[in-house]
Formats: sequence, C-alpha cells, structure tokens
Amino acid sequence: MKISNNEKVEFLPNMANRHGFIAGATGTGKTVSLKLLAEQFSEIGVPVFLADVKGDISGMASVNLPVTFWDVYNETGVPFHSDVSRYSPLLLARLLSLSESQASILSIILYKFKDINTIPTLARLKQILVAVRDSETNFTKVSINTLIRKVETLQVEGGDMFFEGTALDINDLFKVKDGKGVINILDATKLIHKPELYATSLMWLLQEMYETLPEVGDLEKPKMVFFFDEAHLLFVDSPKILIKTIEKIIRLIRSKGVGVYFITQSPKDIPDNVLAQLGNRIQHALRAYTPKEMQAVKTAATTFRENINFSTEETITQLGTGEALVSLLDTKGAPTMVEKVKINAPISLKGGVIDEEVRKVINENEPLNEKYLTSIIICDNNTEEKTAFDWGKIWEGVMAINYFLIIVLAGIMKLFECVLGGNTGRRRR
Repeated sequence: MKISNNEKVEFLPNMANRHGFIAGATGTGKTVSLKLLAEQFSEIGVPVFLADVKGDISGMASVNLPVTFWDVYNETGVPFHSDVSRYSPLLLARLLSLSESQASILSIILYKFKDINTIPTLARLKQILVAVRDSETNFTKVSINTLIRKVETLQVEGGDMFFEGTALDINDLFKVKDGKGVINILDATKLIHKPELYATSLMWLLQEMYETLPEVGDLEKPKMVFFFDEAHLLFVDSPKILIKTIEKIIRLIRSKGVGVYFITQSPKDIPDNVLAQLGNRIQHALRAYTPKEMQAVKTAATTFRENINFSTEETITQLGTGEALVSLLDTKGAPTMVEKVKINAPISLKGGVIDEEVRKVINENEPLNEKYLTSIIICDNNTEEKTAFDWGKIWEGVMAINYFLIIVLAGIMKLFECVLGGNTGRRRR
C-alpha cells in the first residue's frame, strides 16, 4: 500500500496487524492519514472500525466506499450498544470513576452475581446494589450508597443510552461488500463529550475481539483494522492494573488478525509498554514553545529509527501540513529508517461532512437495522416491564410477608390471652 510518492515507504498489509500510531499537533494532517489508511485497507478487502470525533470522516461514504454508520444515541446510524455484564469489572470501574477500594467492592458483588446470565442495563445494576445494601453483608451501607450514586450519576449523564437494546455482535463489524472491506464509522461527535464512556466503549470493543476471535496467526492481510482516535482519553487517570490489561490485549490481539492504530497528538500520550507494541508509525508536526513541549518533541524523535540524512528532532517541528515522518515495518518485521514524506491525498479528501440526505439513504438501506433498531423499539414499548430478577421488588415482597406474619402472630397471641383469661375467671367463680 502506497501512502506517499516516496518509493522507500510502503505499507505492507501482512505487517498491518503489528499495530501503529498516527500522531501530530492539531491541524497537521492526522485525519488525512487516517482516511488514506482506511480507504486503502477497504480497497484490499479489510474491514475498518473508526470513530468520527469531529464529524469530518463521515464523508467517506460519498466516494463509493461501503460504509456502515453506528451511533450510541440512535440518531445517525445503527444503534451501538452493550450490556453492563459484558463490561469487565475494570472497565466498569473506569466508566464509573471509582476509587481502588470502590472498584474492589464492585468486583466482589459482580462475582457473587456471576450466575445471573446478564445485567443488561444500569437500572438493573442499581437494583442489585440496592438489594446488597438492604441485606446483611460485610459491606458498609456507606460504600454501597456511594456505588449507587455513581451509577445514578452515569444514568443522568446519558449512560443509559449505551446499555439498552441489543448488544453489538462484533461479527457484524467484519463485513466485506463487493470485495471491499466495510468501513464502520461510529458517530462520536456527541459521545466524545463523555470521555469515560467514549474511551471505555472502544476498549470494550477491543476486549470483545480479543476474547472471542479465534487465533489465526500472521495473515497476508489483517481481518480487521481498528483506529482509536483521541487515544489519550483511554490512558489518562487509568489505574495501573487497567493499563496492564490494555498492554496485554494489544500484545496478543495481533494473533487474532486485528491491527490497532492509536491517533493522538504525541507518542508520549501512550504508555511506554503499549508504545513498544506499535510497529508502524506516522508522525506529523509537533509545535514546541514551552520546555514541556520541547521534551515531547525529543520523546517523539526517539521512537524512530534514525536516518543519518537529517535530524529527526529538528524535522518534527519543521513539517508542513500533510507532511510526516514515517517508519513502517519491512518484510522481516523490522522498523525501516524514518523518512520524511508528503502523505498522498485520500480520494475522500473533499468529502468532509456528509450530506444528511446521503446519510439518510445509507441508514434506511442498512440491513443491520432489522437486528438492532427493532430491539430499541421493543424496549421503548416495554419500559415498564420488569426483569425476572427485580431485587428491589423482591425485597419489598419479603418485608410485606414479614409484616403480615407479625400481624398474624399478634392475633394468635391475643386469642390465647382471651382463652386463658376466660378459663381463669370460670375457676374463680
């Protein structure tokens, strides 16, 4: 795959599952590089998943590429949803912004309820927490009430939208139409305003692929390429144990035929142990006006194999829009010397924001609507329906039975008192 007019730079499809990154300051051409790679992967029959954070990627549907739009909010594409129980305890703790001790309590509770087939919604999770709080456990009511408030906060912020309807079947992302890989575009223009939900939903998707896809080893081309835009949101403030989990998934998911590409401003946004797994690297310009920014440039330069013909550190700050420093893996899997290139223009360059009429036609003819949109309609029509494990109602029922037994017992005692009192009176007469 050619990404520039430099003959020395060639993107080998059989090395695409070795992952990579696209980095650079705002306005330097990261989106152009992203579009170009997505188009070329699609052309060779590789499905792609990416998030449209700024609304300028959706135009790829206007250039005769197979596209499926997805949307958490059920407005601009096929519903993109999950179940609470399909989130790992680590991701759920990250989503709820829990402390280490709070995360431990939640993990224990979820483990105790592991025999339940599914916890589909946040409302369902709240019911379980309420039942735990009102029963005799080793957890303090204060701790459980804190978890309940965290869940309620996420509900108020719109997290309920992600946990309703039919959960995504990842096999629906691996589609090929007329020999071209389908480009799956998640509309994240609203979702990005909830950074924890955005980051954890994409990480959940990667984890699902890692846990469910079979081992395939190294292929002639990957089965899927996954672009993670605004990647710093995944790593900032994440606990060490989650970072280690991410590192493990990135290291091992390549054998499942999936290539992961992080898009961020600077390579320093990515933890070193994760960065070490990223073999294909495209670095656009970085601006350095402060000591911290100068250090970021130096760090970015050290991630490339040196080219004796120019200084990598100096060149990074001098790159123009659309220019990049590129190092890709060769046939032996070794990184090539860094080269300064002008990135080719993607065919969808002029297709920025998609015309809403075009999007409407694509969405109306999307066959996946029957699978996912129908479930949303059913949910809307049955919002009052309760699940078989409505723990709040079960507790209320137990309390009602207890109250009834107390009344019955009081009546029996009163009856005995009257009988005994009557017999005593007769003996005295």
